[in-house]
Amino acid sequence: MRALNAWLAAVYGFLYLPIAVLMVLSFNKSGMPTAWGGFSLDWYGALASNPKITTAALNSLIVAFWSTAIATVLGTLLALGVERARPSPARESLLFAPMIVPDIVLAIALLSFFTLLKFTLGLHSIIMAHVVFNLAFVCAVVRARLRSYDWTLNEVSRDLGASALATFLRITLPLIGPSILAGALLAFTLSVDEFIIAYFTAGAGQSSTTLPMQIYAMIRFGVTPEINAMASLVMVASFVMIFAAQRLNRGRIPAN
Repeated sequence: MRALNAWLAAVYGFLYLPIAVLMVLSFNKSGMPTAWGGFSLDWYGALASNPKITTAALNSLIVAFWSTAIATVLGTLLALGVERARPSPARESLLFAPMIVPDIVLAIALLSFFTLLKFTLGLHSIIMAHVVFNLAFVCAVVRARLRSYDWTLNEVSRDLGASALATFLRITLPLIGPSILAGALLAFTLSVDEFIIAYFTAGAGQSSTTLPMQIYAMIRFGVTPEINAMASLVMVASFVMIFAAQRLNRGRIPAN
């Protein structure tokens, strides 16, 4: 066990030590990656006064909110339909394809599809692309809860005179609600952090630039403490939402 714990600590250190260094440097007053000049919040203040960063952050939140809302509704309905249908390996492969296919392939496919339809690119095209990307993740999270769901509760509700809608709203939805929220948090996190698909399906100009795209544009000229501060905020927000999604998905309500 000591050897396994030591190996586990080494793996976590390899994964998260660079992130910890980045976050520490975001508070470095000197702005130099090799010399500590004291603790300071100046670089976080510089973020708030940078119009390009604030615009990109707002665009990311808009994309994440709407893509999460649409993907959550469609993914939940898809999970309910798939779980009640006859098992099909072909259908399972199609459902998980957006999760397995490399992002660059999915991005090129979506761009080709929008071009074929002569669809104007912008924030709306990024939202639609992120819905395709997030749909499979929401469906997978909700289906994990439905695997232990007692479907006889729905039958009892219908036998007692409740309509299908009333049964869904009063029985099914409350029982699978934590997993739906967990899927939504996961989709929101993935949408905020996603870069490749947004880069290919975005329109020209700052009006359709998301935060990861803005970070990429800035980092080409070198890593600055301002970028460290922005990356630290994104990392903290991502960790919080992923942790909340995992806690919600673990806190399952028994279905009996």
